[in-house]
Amino acid sequence: MNHSKIILKNMVFYGKHGVYTAEKELGQRYEVDLELVADFSSAGQNDDLNQTINYAEVYQLVKEIVEAEKYNLIEAIGTAIIRKVGGAYDLEEVTVRVRKPQPPVGGLMDAVEFEMTDFNS
Repeated sequence: MNHSKIILKNMVFYGKHGVYTAEKELGQRYEVDLELVADFSSAGQNDDLNQTINYAEVYQLVKEIVEAEKYNLIEAIGTAIIRKVGGAYDLEEVTVRVRKPQPPVGGLMDAVEFEMTDFNS
């Protein structure tokens, strides 16, 4: 079996998540990376979308979670993404990274990031 990945890198969404009231009211930018591992060799050999994962559909699933749902923690956002994507597709492994640029930590920082990998989703 071939071991290959489809990577959706730095998807950017606007969501109203956080522990603090201001975060929930004003919202902010969130960045998401998603790595989908499966055997995509037949899709490459046959040039057939039906033998792979339509990443436009995956993008829409992630967008719905980040923009329409509400969470306190980026850990919960990442877990929801793993569950939804892992449940929708036959994958060997799914890794998600959720970044919150400029988190309210009382100082300067590029981002805080949560990463989670689920095997045999």
